[in-house]
Amino acid sequence: MKFPHINRSSVSACVARFGRGAGILVAILFLTAIVGVSLSLASRRASRLDAASSGMGFGSAPLIPPREAGGPSFPAVPSPTPTIILPTPDPWDGKTRVTVLVLGVDSADWQSPDRVGPPRTDTMILLTIDPLARTAGILSIPRDLWVPIPGIQGEQKINTAYRFGELYKMPGGGPGLAMRTVEQLLGVPINFYVRVDFDAFQAFIDEIGGIDVNVPQQIKIDPIGPGNTVVLEPGVQHLDGALALAYARNRYTQGDDFDRMARQQQVILAVRDRILNVGALPRLVLKAPGLFARIQQDVQTNISLQQAIQLAWLAAEIPSGNINSAAIGPHEVSLGKSPDGEDIYIPDMNAIRALRDQIFTSSGSSERGMTTGELILAENARISLVNESGDPSLADRVAAYLKDQGLNVIQTAQGSQTRAKTRLVEQTYDPYTTRFLINLLKVSPGEIYEDFNQSAQADILLYLGEDLAANSPF
Repeated sequence: MKFPHINRSSVSACVARFGRGAGILVAILFLTAIVGVSLSLASRRASRLDAASSGMGFGSAPLIPPREAGGPSFPAVPSPTPTIILPTPDPWDGKTRVTVLVLGVDSADWQSPDRVGPPRTDTMILLTIDPLARTAGILSIPRDLWVPIPGIQGEQKINTAYRFGELYKMPGGGPGLAMRTVEQLLGVPINFYVRVDFDAFQAFIDEIGGIDVNVPQQIKIDPIGPGNTVVLEPGVQHLDGALALAYARNRYTQGDDFDRMARQQQVILAVRDRILNVGALPRLVLKAPGLFARIQQDVQTNISLQQAIQLAWLAAEIPSGNINSAAIGPHEVSLGKSPDGEDIYIPDMNAIRALRDQIFTSSGSSERGMTTGELILAENARISLVNESGDPSLADRVAAYLKDQGLNVIQTAQGSQTRAKTRLVEQTYDPYTTRFLINLLKVSPGEIYEDFNQSAQADILLYLGEDLAANSPF
């Protein structure tokens, strides 16, 4: 969905005029712009690569039911006309997938006398845009997920990664350790982070005039502070910043954290709808300096001003129907207890990786009319073959076949040992090519590894084994 009635040059002018304040706002708008609707992508006719890649694409059901029509409406807001017109900034490079980890910080860690030091994260959401396929996705991660955290002994709740990174001054601090933890969990590299404290979230909701949400059932919420409990009745309710925050954070329903993640996506959807209201975006950009002055201490990101603008334009070009959303939920975890008796979610890694692929890959044809086979070729992943099969000519035969399909084989080599099973090692994230090779070479799940290294010469390493030599179609 494109932003309606928005002059890109005008918005660029405001950013140039007001500087980083507008840049932070554009970053927030980017985050909300790509996470509106959860719709399955339709499968269409496949090419010869598409047929070999069967099973790559998955549909994704919405976490929350469609909202009913009706409810209060907002009057159109006049859009001021900037006096400075500048050209739109250069677009994103057109190929590289973008991933952003959104971290909502738990303010209870500052308020409780039992907790000292850096806070935990209350919310972790991974956003992704694929500029090749013109698709986007959102994946919510439960805060009680029990995972290994790089550099920390044993397993911990994933929401402590930020705290440990800050507490022990690890590389990149809290955001860096949180990014590495999620990278390790999902097997995808993460480019950027945005850490939003609750004060910034609340101020932003108030600045846009509040949001409308369709409350599915009666719920009791507690905005931050004593003695202000509110009961929301079913139906469309208008929420200010404090109520929206309390609604998104509430865990005390039957579905606990899973319900909470659904409400968070519902709130994001409502924010997106409000921002995309006619005239709202230019007005917000013009008010960016004042808004930034209120929230600058509560928003931290490694997205530069130029990148924020580029990503906002990229997100605006993605149709609503090409946005998938999901959450790591009951089908991907089992309930357990930590060594100190706390409730935790134990991840099913195979199920989580399958869910990841629902969000990170499209099926059939993309918005640009590209089939899965064309997306494989567009990734242009660099493939290195190491022959450890015992058949001295197997690597050359496999390389010839892959090159005939248009894939980029950069090297073949003879290994120093013999292995029983073919192994695939991802060094960058090229999901379409990886899935094609796994299906083609029948790589077993236990032989699929991730070892991300953005400076590696090859994107994918293939160690050919005796199993492929014994059943070689090449």
